[in-house]
Amino acid sequence: MAITLIEAQASSTDRPEVHVLVDRCAGCQECVVRCPVEALDMDTERWVAVADEKLCVGCRQCERTCPFSAIVVTGPVLAGLRTTTAVVHPEPLLADVTEVRRGITTWEQALAEAARCLNCPDPTCVRGCPAHNDIPGFISALAKGDLPKAHEVLARTSVLPDICSRVCNQSAQCEGSCSWSLAGEAPVAIGLLERFIADSYAVPPPVRGEDADLSVAIVGAGPGGIGAAWALTEAGAAVTVYEKDPSPAGLLGWGIPDFTLPEQVANRPWRQLQEAGVELRCGVEVDASGLEHLLAEHDAVVVATGASVPVRLPIPGADLEGVTDATTFLKTARAAFSEEGGVEEWRGRNGLAAEAFGEERPHVLVLGAGNTAMDVARTARRLGLDATCVDWLDERFSLARPDELEEARQEGVRVRFSRTVKAIEGEGGRVAKALLLTTSQEEAGRPPKVLEAEPPEAVAVDLVVMAMGYRADPAVAAALPGTPVRRESHGVPDREWSASGLLANPASAFSFHNPVGKLALGREVGLQAAALPVRERLFVIGDALVGPATVVEAMAQGKRAAAAIMAARPLRPGHPSRRGSRRVLVCFASEGGHTERTARTAADELSRKGHHVQVLPIDKVGPKELAAADLLLVGTWVKGFVVAKVGPPPEVQAWLEALPRLGGLPVGLFCSYGVNPRSTLARMAAVIERQGAKVVATAALRQGGGRLDAIDFSRRVLAGAREIESAEVAAAV
Repeated sequence: MAITLIEAQASSTDRPEVHVLVDRCAGCQECVVRCPVEALDMDTERWVAVADEKLCVGCRQCERTCPFSAIVVTGPVLAGLRTTTAVVHPEPLLADVTEVRRGITTWEQALAEAARCLNCPDPTCVRGCPAHNDIPGFISALAKGDLPKAHEVLARTSVLPDICSRVCNQSAQCEGSCSWSLAGEAPVAIGLLERFIADSYAVPPPVRGEDADLSVAIVGAGPGGIGAAWALTEAGAAVTVYEKDPSPAGLLGWGIPDFTLPEQVANRPWRQLQEAGVELRCGVEVDASGLEHLLAEHDAVVVATGASVPVRLPIPGADLEGVTDATTFLKTARAAFSEEGGVEEWRGRNGLAAEAFGEERPHVLVLGAGNTAMDVARTARRLGLDATCVDWLDERFSLARPDELEEARQEGVRVRFSRTVKAIEGEGGRVAKALLLTTSQEEAGRPPKVLEAEPPEAVAVDLVVMAMGYRADPAVAAALPGTPVRRESHGVPDREWSASGLLANPASAFSFHNPVGKLALGREVGLQAAALPVRERLFVIGDALVGPATVVEAMAQGKRAAAAIMAARPLRPGHPSRRGSRRVLVCFASEGGHTERTARTAADELSRKGHHVQVLPIDKVGPKELAAADLLLVGTWVKGFVVAKVGPPPEVQAWLEALPRLGGLPVGLFCSYGVNPRSTLARMAAVIERQGAKVVATAALRQGGGRLDAIDFSRRVLAGAREIESAEVAAAV
């Protein structure tokens, strides 16, 4: 159907109608390629899109992907009814940490929900998943009743399907990115289907690969460390994990209560990893100096320490007895629930013994209303306490998942937004009262204003828990240059992302209107950074890399760092060399073609010597390409005149300044010139060395110069890289 925009907007029906605006349609076929139900085709005479409305389900994928806004879909979205499961709160709550969220329990439910998946040709759910799970792939296997195949699909990208399906905020990730959600309807219950697969068929253990003669240390046994250890083990590396706590799993072990993540599920990965040969050393804390020792003992080191330092408010009374942090509270509470009589003992140790309060319940004030605060408050209710959370944000801009917020309220937690704590007062050295001030917030991107003029509200409290989040250990962070990396994507997204349609709409109300496209693009920055060392042979993942993040992000970054290590095969100094061919990236900026010819001549010489060479313009080079290189050659032309300032062109300068950490990568720099290049190469070298690279050779080559100059430059670059390696070996000896 081909009509005008006005006619399309006026149309209404009980079935979807597809209106192609022929004056806008360019015949690019983006809509045809991405329609999940094959309802679109091309009119080859007029070369415009045409629709078969009998097939259309109203998902609006064509609307979102059309670069010319040439399609309007009206009418309903035929998404079908989403499968729902119960949240069962124990009654009474005291000491009961039974899992409250129930999964799909029958094949009938699972198959009905799997049938809702459109199996989109360019699945936005995959882009929205931080691990890029092949969601249509595992759902398709489930629909065929093939659970081993479903696990096989999941195992390509995830080692924590049983855990992630329980703790992921799917509404901001895969489900929020589902075509149904982007169209304003209920998404496929991806988390429930993933959990059904993991609960119905045990997650297969890692299969140790052939000996790769590579030793890797991992610092931290949380989800990032699990992802890295799993992938490295399957690749045949020898893996040693150092964990400061007495038991592994990190946040999964102590930070997420059993009523959300049962202990046997949280411990599953480490049982399997140790059986596969991973050496786990608990009770070993690695500081900045310890990293240097590990780099001397291993070929590569992965830092996965997480954000383990609790944020504490610097307010009067913060040092009173009875003021604690979320980490301490959750760890001691977990121990209390695991022992008979442990709850009473816990209360006694914390000055909250039942006999001292009679019929009244002690009152815990939780500072914060994010997901950690909800865990603290709900745990407090299971310890027999009354719990109130306060947060200075407006509830409209809350950091908590709305479903967790609702669950907490159903369990009797009072949550008060637009409140902040001015001071804590005590009696006899112990907390007794908190003074609250009101705040006002108009926009999500701006911090609230504290209304100091209003008198503070006094609230009687018996325990205060600061649960406002975590930060990385400053001492360790200082040894990790370039961290934390901001998860923000800059510039215009490439066509691969914009054409998917993920950036066109936020998630639906069902998924709490999350800006899923923006969030997904930001996570890509972290994934790319995980594949690049911050220093030579030193990789950083998870919260230590990007600041407080999620379980699935950390796991995915761990796998990405492991893949980069196995591709680079780094060597600790003094280790017998096993280096064969190098992976060389030759990139250039060329205006008249001279620089490109030089770059390709150098690349041909390197290829002739048996190295794997990729040649690209610099505007095609990003973190992914840099992560796959052992050696980098960068070439540019020289901009300027004899009587004016000369140097690299602005686009090259900007590209150099935007480079990520290069972790000791050997680099050769060259320029082709028609006028004296003066300080061009020195300026380029200064910028790229600030990013951690090692410049091993430079060359200024006259435009139209001989082929032999380019060949000589490539040889000098190789010689410089070998010289660095020899110096490192000598230093180690």
